[in-house]
Amino acid sequence: MARWISLAVGVVLLLVGAVWVLQGAGVVTGSFMTGQKLWFLIGLASFLAGVVVVAATTRRSARKKTD
Repeated sequence: MARWISLAVGVVLLLVGAVWVLQGAGVVTGSFMTGQKLWFLIGLASFLAGVVVVAATTRRSARKKTD
């Protein structure tokens, strides 16, 4: 059960981070975040955190299956 929760949190971090990166870079418009370097960096950190969480979760579940 905890594996699915951490996987969901990782995926949400990935998606939100990607949107924030695109807004910060000015690709997605219509927000106060558009074109702001701060939101690009926050989004990048969020995206990378999501990558780490998803990778750790999938690696942990793959290791449990082989044991």
